[in-house]
Amino acid sequence: MDSDQLIFNGINGASGGYLLPPMSPRDISKVAQGEQLDPAHLAELRQRWEQISQPHYGVRELVAGDATKLSRSGWGVIFAYDADPAIREALQPLLDHRRALATQEKDHYYQEYSAARGYRPGESKQKWLARQGVGPGPADPDKVPYYLLIVGDPDAIPFRFQYQLDVQYAVGRLHFETVADYARYAQNVVEAETNPRTRAPRAVFFGVRNAADQATQMSADHLVQPLAAKLAGELSQWRIESVLAEEATKARLGALLGGSETPSFFFSASHGMGFPNGDTRQLAHQGALLCQDWPGPLQWQRAIPPEFYFAGDDVADSPALQGMIVFFFACYGAGTPRQDDFAHLATGSPVEIAPHGFLARLPQQLLKRGVLAIVGHVERAWGCSFVWKRAGEQLAVFDGSLLRLLQGQPLGRAVEFFNERYADLSSDLTSTLEEIKFGQPADDLEISGMWTANNDARSYVIIGDPAVRLAVG
Repeated sequence: MDSDQLIFNGINGASGGYLLPPMSPRDISKVAQGEQLDPAHLAELRQRWEQISQPHYGVRELVAGDATKLSRSGWGVIFAYDADPAIREALQPLLDHRRALATQEKDHYYQEYSAARGYRPGESKQKWLARQGVGPGPADPDKVPYYLLIVGDPDAIPFRFQYQLDVQYAVGRLHFETVADYARYAQNVVEAETNPRTRAPRAVFFGVRNAADQATQMSADHLVQPLAAKLAGELSQWRIESVLAEEATKARLGALLGGSETPSFFFSASHGMGFPNGDTRQLAHQGALLCQDWPGPLQWQRAIPPEFYFAGDDVADSPALQGMIVFFFACYGAGTPRQDDFAHLATGSPVEIAPHGFLARLPQQLLKRGVLAIVGHVERAWGCSFVWKRAGEQLAVFDGSLLRLLQGQPLGRAVEFFNERYADLSSDLTSTLEEIKFGQPADDLEISGMWTANNDARSYVIIGDPAVRLAVG
């Protein structure tokens, strides 16, 4: 790895080149020093970071020990103010199921936010919470439940609102193209939790390692392989397997996502596919997983064919997917905003990269077929998630989250480590930038690392109900 360059994930399917070429720390440092940050959100992040040193970790102390129980932490659903009532009707089995679990001790621990209480266009997290009678601070289920499911597309309820809300709450999102798909997902979750299949405790870690490609070589060597080995040493009851490099083909991925080798938990790291705004493949294939079939940037310098990547079109309608949870480390693996979050790297102003914000088709297809939830990345994924300049490999956030998940905790609770990292990095970044304004010399390598890591940590999201958990024998 070239210590003078920051390496980014993501391949442009139309050209075959990188979505963003390697950049120098100095260039990124300049961007970070000129960026305008939201003061209200920064204050919330600082407060969240202060809480990390306390025993409650995001939920007020009275329920901290029971944050895994809906009856103590609560569950709520957020619709846009003008959402189609048919969507709520389609989700009714899931809503009834969650109400029964959340109201075992207090009726108000289940909440629906719709119509006048729903999300209104342009609202920040602070404004929406204020309308619910809540100020800044840790989640308090007596006011707003800890587990929150956003229902709607990213134009109706923006990703930015989800990022902000996720700092203190366990947040997931659902959006499908048809009402029938909402109904299918609701039924799948209820079925998985009320009549669980006996699934073996088996996890697979899938790591693409393309030739002459620093991004996937980093993720295979410093994320997938060591993470699988670490968890195997901590979870003796789980069978943990690695599928790396030459084995990580599209055909093998099909066997692992609905085929004969489907595990209970699946983790992958690869390039995510990206397409220009207006490309006919963007909505269907953005965020698809580029597999080992791609010969790499030196041998392949033209448009990427579908034979090289695994997209929503490739998901089998298989009962083997029932009850799974999946984690994708890939650019656009969870979704794409309408405007590029990082466009000012090149232009200094927002750029529309899609006709509208949307969830990636691959997670949508998996959820329709029985997968309970997916953790993925909105926008680009960055190698600083797991490798830190001057400090090397950093797996604590991934290891801690997956350890909680594989031990049976709800997904939203398990991935709190990513929110804590976001709060930590934002606090450090803000302090460093303030010191530079008062005359302290800028360390470009340090600033560029903190800035990219901050944006990266923010953009991990849950697609699906954040209260789901693995149910294995």
